[in-house]
Amino acid sequence: MCCFSRPINSVTQTKIFARLLTRQDQSIAYQMRLDTPEDVAMILPLPIVEGSKEDSVKFIDLSGYEDFFKDLKKGFPEPPPPARSNSFGSLIPTAGALKVQTVGSFEASFVPTIADFSRLDKRFKLPVGTWEKIPAYKDHGFAVFKLKKGSKKIHPMAFSFPSRLARKAQLFFPTVHIHDGKVHKKEDFDHHLYAQTWLKAGLRSKDGWIESEKLASQFTDVDKSKKLIWGGGHVYLRKIHGRTENIDIIAQPVAIGG
Repeated sequence: MCCFSRPINSVTQTKIFARLLTRQDQSIAYQMRLDTPEDVAMILPLPIVEGSKEDSVKFIDLSGYEDFFKDLKKGFPEPPPPARSNSFGSLIPTAGALKVQTVGSFEASFVPTIADFSRLDKRFKLPVGTWEKIPAYKDHGFAVFKLKKGSKKIHPMAFSFPSRLARKAQLFFPTVHIHDGKVHKKEDFDHHLYAQTWLKAGLRSKDGWIESEKLASQFTDVDKSKKLIWGGGHVYLRKIHGRTENIDIIAQPVAIGG
């Protein structure tokens, strides 16, 4: 889910990278072009492991790798390569203000529960009643990025978190839109989703994924990515454009090979 605490003019060119780090932790890197008339917070609900604390989410500074997604795109030259032969292509708030971290050119916080939004500046909260409209997120935690007004491309925002979906080896992409304080059944998407799986696993072409022909180390800078990218693995890409169902994407890797 990509939620904004106040009305914005537009958000386009959204790119999300997801990778399972362990059987409990997932990483996400997120970038978009944002046009907002005032300071705003972007809020990403996360399917965290129950009982996760404020320090459970680790924010990662990628301000030194602004070409993170530009490099990932190099793995998929136009026209895109064909799929490889395997075809896989009511709570009580915790007292005190939430910790705020400076991550590159913005500030970030992890909000463990919906109730903990009371500890954020009012500018960075969603309108009262919003969460009641989407009860599926009642047990989620929230990564909150405070962004300055203006029209610009935001450098990649990245973090890792303990994901309860990791037990099923599922990858979570926060793609649901709330841009005006309302939850619409359909929204306009302009998304490129990138993913990496583990050894001997892949994402299926029938689900819209295409696989890079080369290893990630051949077209990205693994060190600059703070090890978010696994150099020894392939990368998968799924493009979502146009008006479509307003849901989060959950990708299920499938074992391949022997």
